[in-house]
Amino acid sequence: MNTILTGDRPTGQLHLGHYVGSLKTRVTMQEEENNQLFVMVADMQALTDNAKNPEKVSANVLQVALDYLAVGLDPNKTTMFIQSQIPQLAELTMYYLNLVSVARVRRNPTVKTEIEQKNFGEGVPAGFFIYPVSQAADITAFKANLVPVGEDQKPMLEQTQEIVHSFNSTYNKEVLVQPKAVLPPKGMGRLPGIDGQGKMSKSLGNGIYLADSADILKKKVMSMYTDPNHIHVADPGQVEGNMVFTYLDVFGQDKAYIEELKAHYRRGGLGDVKIKRYLIDVLEAEFAPIRARREEFAKDPQAVMDILRQGSLEAEKVAAETLAEVKRAMGIQYF
Repeated sequence: MNTILTGDRPTGQLHLGHYVGSLKTRVTMQEEENNQLFVMVADMQALTDNAKNPEKVSANVLQVALDYLAVGLDPNKTTMFIQSQIPQLAELTMYYLNLVSVARVRRNPTVKTEIEQKNFGEGVPAGFFIYPVSQAADITAFKANLVPVGEDQKPMLEQTQEIVHSFNSTYNKEVLVQPKAVLPPKGMGRLPGIDGQGKMSKSLGNGIYLADSADILKKKVMSMYTDPNHIHVADPGQVEGNMVFTYLDVFGQDKAYIEELKAHYRRGGLGDVKIKRYLIDVLEAEFAPIRARREEFAKDPQAVMDILRQGSLEAEKVAAETLAEVKRAMGIQYF
């Protein structure tokens, strides 16, 4: 039996990068008979750099849940829950912090990179600084042995693995489960943004969202970065670094036709508008049903929140059992 934990920060709606990088994999995982899947709306983690703007987080909890349901996550098969509703996670974090040095957290390359990206300087919130330890609490609370992560998140999981080893050896009890990383399929790690400037990101505003209407999707594709030197239709064009072809490689089903388009574009005589229109058709074929399901679920937001409430109750029971085992191992289960 595999226990899997994954989740997302509710700082905005989910986009095609999330879909390619994790959401599709989660739906596949939930259908496998020997898998138990926990999917967390990581609002506590989102608050580590949004504490002074909590509405940004709380307002997006429902939006993320709608995206989950729209892509096919099934509450009858997958436990979807809100991180802040599981108080045991905060207590586990406190115990684990005593097993991790400040120097070790500071060396975490993912933390270092994100601190630089957010321009925190010396003003980095302590909660943000130690969030790899909080992630370890999330993973171990459910005894997850599999954790889907991107390449850039591998150092976070390595820190969890170190904490598990440290706890089990310190207290001489095999209480915590050692998790393994589940990496995205080859070529599916990070979907670049439509501007070609980096990964698709909420903060960069270069994403196509699962909630986008057909008109918005069309406008975004038509604005996509292609080849700046491909000025006239007759000009030879460059496929590498051209976001339209990058997205066709990811989402297109007719690989032979896409290769023909690439060859035609390289030799000249194929305009950007034509390939963009083809990409629009490709994306609509995949995402129109998802959009329709999302709109249907959005008609009853209370029902969606009830799913999260029930999932949180189920998740808390599991976390409480783990916490009790942890406290017994530490010798602090007094009553």
